[in-house]
Amino acid sequence: MEATSEQHLQDTMKNPPIVGVLCTDSQGLNLGCRGALSDEQAGVASVLAQQAAELTSDPTGIPVVCLESDNGNIMIQEHDGITVAVHKVASGRLVPVFQQPVIGTQ
Repeated sequence: MEATSEQHLQDTMKNPPIVGVLCTDSQGLNLGCRGALSDEQAGVASVLAQQAAELTSDPTGIPVVCLESDNGNIMIQEHDGITVAVHKVASGRLVPVFQQPVIGTQ
């Protein structure tokens, strides 16, 4: 089974926009990681997924936590006691609306 999870981590990292992947158990124990995500983030990822599950009123829904920044996002989801976090870089940086120049002003 460990070889299968290692293969999944390697396959996930083959996608160009993905720069990190992390898997944890329900206690935050690192089950495997690659790239920009490390075992230091394992506990935080696990807790975020658990807290998100408590926020939803739909017992059949599995929430996804998405941490967004200008450089990309980290998506975190828990399923059957395993939490997976994927760090994906933005394909093109967008200028936020409040930073765009207003026409007619210098």
